[in-house]
Amino acid sequence: MTDDDSTTSHFSIPSQEPLSEKPSVMVAMPAYNEQERVGATVAAVKPFADVVVVVDDGSKDNTIPAAEEAGAVVIRHRINQGYGGALRTIFLTAQKYKPDILIIIDSDGQHDPKDVPRFVEKIMEGYDVVIGSRFLETSSKDMIPGYRKLGMKVLDRATLMAAGNIRVSDSQCGYRAYAKSAYMVIHPSGKGMSAGSEILVQMSDHQLKVGEIPIKVRYDIDGTSSQNPFRHGITVLMNVLRFVTIRRPVTAFGIPGLIILIIGVFLAYQALLISVETGAWSPTITLVSMMMLMMGMLICSVAVILYAVAQMIGMMRVE
Repeated sequence: MTDDDSTTSHFSIPSQEPLSEKPSVMVAMPAYNEQERVGATVAAVKPFADVVVVVDDGSKDNTIPAAEEAGAVVIRHRINQGYGGALRTIFLTAQKYKPDILIIIDSDGQHDPKDVPRFVEKIMEGYDVVIGSRFLETSSKDMIPGYRKLGMKVLDRATLMAAGNIRVSDSQCGYRAYAKSAYMVIHPSGKGMSAGSEILVQMSDHQLKVGEIPIKVRYDIDGTSSQNPFRHGITVLMNVLRFVTIRRPVTAFGIPGLIILIIGVFLAYQALLISVETGAWSPTITLVSMMMLMMGMLICSVAVILYAVAQMIGMMRVE
């Protein structure tokens, strides 16, 4: 249904009253080797959803039967496609069945299913996207390990550079709700954990209205991450910086290029002053100023070219 290597059973979402009365809710979760926790997560979230979808991302254990026994509709990836691949399948599924609200939650038990109604209520206030935040309440902040908090803040800064007009306190949180106006225009393309940042960039591109609610995330559950935290953070950061380079070339290249150009002009002025006062040129300052001037002009030119290319791509997408 979603990819050539994906399989699922067909299902339908019951007809609902208009959104202002009782919205239809699809809760979806990526899962990879989560046989011990996915069943409990599905069972806990079922009372708040019209349908629960689990995207099994090539698990080697009994994740699929555990999810199905708990009442979920399972979409299976025959090969592992990563977190971004699972999100892509979730969005394609929502775009096909068109629930009023799509909520994405982790399958490993770190997110509290009882927060689902709070996400729904916030969407009903008129938001296109609602993101859970671990930083809106002091008690939630205190639960986050220090090394994770530092890494998340670094990724937040980089992501918000790429996202432009989006301002959220927890850009890396995967517990999110999307109205139909949002999930119909979002198309994740990445495979890794940076897909969440890519989605924020797309939210900015489509000028979606974004809200937040405070949530608590459990960090006392063993085996919730299969990746080295440091390596994972570096990988996500590199992908986010790639988004900045491609989508925000003026920020990535124009500002640094302008700074270098200004430094070059200042050094050239200093070299001129030394020449006037002493009657001799300073070869070191002159050489450095020439290098800075050429480098600054080159980087600014790259920013202009990439900005023009980005604008052309944007116009092609609109057409």
